[in-house]
Amino acid sequence: MFERILRWTLVAIAVAGLVAGGLAHAVGRPEWAGIAFTASTVPVIAGLIISIIRDVLAGRIGVDAIALVSMSAAVVLGEPLAGAVVALMYSGGNVLEDIAVARAEHDLRALVDRAPRIAHRWREDRIEDVAVADVAVGDRLMVRAGEIVPVDGVVETVLAVVDESALTGEPIPVSKTRGMAILSGSLNAGETFELSVTATAGESTYAGIVKLVTSAQTAKAPFVRLADRYALIFLPVSLTIAAAAWFASGDLIRALAVMVAATPCPLILAAPVAFIAGVAQAARSGILVKGGGKLEALARAHTVLFDKTGTLTVGGARLLSVEAAPGEDADNVLLLGASLEQASHHVLAHAIVEAGHARGLRLKVPERVRETMGSGLEGAIDGRRISAGSPDLILGSHAPPSWAARAIRRASWRSALIVLVAVDGKPIGALLLADELRADTPRAIRWLREAGIARMVMVTGDRAAAAQAIGAALDLDAVLADRVPSDKVDAVKSEQRLHPTIMVGDGINDAPALASADVGIALGARGASASSEAADVVILADRLDRVGEAIVIAQRARRIALESIIAGMALSFIAMGAAAFGLLQPVPAALVQEAIDVAVILNALRALLPAGRGKSGQITAEDGRGLRHDHQALLRGLDRLRAIVDALDEASPEQAISLIVEANALVQDQVVAHERDDEGSVYPRLARLLQDSHGLSAMSRAHREILHLARLLGRVVEDLPSEKVDRYLIRDAQRVVEAIETLVRMHTAQEDDIYEAVAARSAA
Repeated sequence: MFERILRWTLVAIAVAGLVAGGLAHAVGRPEWAGIAFTASTVPVIAGLIISIIRDVLAGRIGVDAIALVSMSAAVVLGEPLAGAVVALMYSGGNVLEDIAVARAEHDLRALVDRAPRIAHRWREDRIEDVAVADVAVGDRLMVRAGEIVPVDGVVETVLAVVDESALTGEPIPVSKTRGMAILSGSLNAGETFELSVTATAGESTYAGIVKLVTSAQTAKAPFVRLADRYALIFLPVSLTIAAAAWFASGDLIRALAVMVAATPCPLILAAPVAFIAGVAQAARSGILVKGGGKLEALARAHTVLFDKTGTLTVGGARLLSVEAAPGEDADNVLLLGASLEQASHHVLAHAIVEAGHARGLRLKVPERVRETMGSGLEGAIDGRRISAGSPDLILGSHAPPSWAARAIRRASWRSALIVLVAVDGKPIGALLLADELRADTPRAIRWLREAGIARMVMVTGDRAAAAQAIGAALDLDAVLADRVPSDKVDAVKSEQRLHPTIMVGDGINDAPALASADVGIALGARGASASSEAADVVILADRLDRVGEAIVIAQRARRIALESIIAGMALSFIAMGAAAFGLLQPVPAALVQEAIDVAVILNALRALLPAGRGKSGQITAEDGRGLRHDHQALLRGLDRLRAIVDALDEASPEQAISLIVEANALVQDQVVAHERDDEGSVYPRLARLLQDSHGLSAMSRAHREILHLARLLGRVVEDLPSEKVDRYLIRDAQRVVEAIETLVRMHTAQEDDIYEAVAARSAA
């Protein structure tokens, strides 16, 4: 704060000195003008000396040294106006950076404020509210529904349901039984429970995260400015030319003119202006960059580390599929389950109800609902007893029927939770819920690859099985699972030793890693203020693809800054040559340098403008809605294909024939027709809009594979009258139908991703 005030003060002094000197000249008092110019230059020189000493002690030297030499020489050799002009440009360049930082800079107050201040402690037979700092090991606390656990402890009640996503990255609330450990910073997602304190507030998990963030920020290596690198060349060359001019002419004023012309205003101004313009351009896209230096670092990135939960994925439970028992309807299973779950406040209940509404089901009002905390609930709908909950609650000690065992197995494979639905005690279906990829995640990964990011790694606190599945789907370079916050910091530091590294996250558990990375990027839309405070870049919209956009903006700003620096240095060298031959005196040299500065600034301001894109056509928002509508209709057919695959497990030969014929009709009428339409009309339009056709070539290959599988299924149906329908034929047909359903579902998601990207590009 003191340095910022000092910089603004020096700018004010420089402006005041130039104004006062100008007025003195206007009234015919040149001696007063000289005093005013000198008085405005000396404080800037003093501040610059302190800054250079600090940089030298830290092992750095940059553009500041040339400014110091030219201002000091101007004052000593009686050219105060030249010194005052250089003082204004130097101090103004520093303030430009402060303006950008001041727009976004925050401390870690929000992270600390999230921690509870009050704990509910049992004292004999009553509860008293005490400061968290006064809680001691062994105390017994009560944590109410919706509260944050204040300190580490162990559960003392039968069951507690807590949301640890902010700490561990695990997206689904977990159940804790008596004696199990519970972490401070967790959210009580169930009913009130009691815990026995095992660590004080200062030694608990949450306090450890705050300490990690603080230490990571203070330990981060200082950033080396782009301009400082060029100053290593510019400084000795300028001094050499000035010395040569003095030696050849014997005139110190000529050497001063060279140094004034060499004043590194293109270096001082070009990069800050370009990067601050880039910051402003990013802000228009909902990307808040905390200063031009952070944008400059972003442009150099080689490696990106991602958190999983809430970053690559949506960060909560979503309905993956409905597994119906033989003879039952999947929509009816969801209808009954969602209707009953309306009476629960559990996070899974909300996801099930939302899924029911999304499918257009008219939910019914449950009666006499009784909830077993953390396991499920039971109630009456239309006079029937409906239950929904865990397999243990619904099945008790009975072995699951074969369809339920298959559903439980699938849930395990997909790292999903399973909710069984029963009517009058008989299971009729299962709901599989899990975290899922964001819709824009594949597009974001592709954009990052196109922007030159060479390595992408997922680092998450989630289980290895769930993390590996996401990593494989996105073709990431590495997956690091079961990582606590300190492990994430270690992962960042390991990558930093090799290349400039970005960390992208959204939760409290990501904050230490965000603070450690060369650039920390937080997805701020979900309200994770701790990560936002620790990060260098905050994506205000809940859009992962904005990370790639931020890098593209940063790279363009850096390219413009380089152009400005090189052009400014070239023009400065020309001016220095003129001064060395006596063609420019110090004040005219300062004015020429000012003209160079204006040209450099105008060029650097191009970073305010969005990059132009050539367009040979457009996909409109209406086109996009039409394409997505077609896909929604196709997905309903795919849901039926999945149900047919399951039904074939236990179908009789007669039933199998009917199911295979139905599957073939769906494939031919919906899938094949859709793929042929895409290949004939949609893809040619996309090819005119995309910069390259590699993505479409891969999509066309998927079309060919889908059509090949469809032909195989058609052959199976053609041969049914003459073939013996045994379990081998049924199994072969089942495999083909399942392959078609899986491939088309993935292919459709990829198409949606491309359509949205092209529509967004057309609208830009």
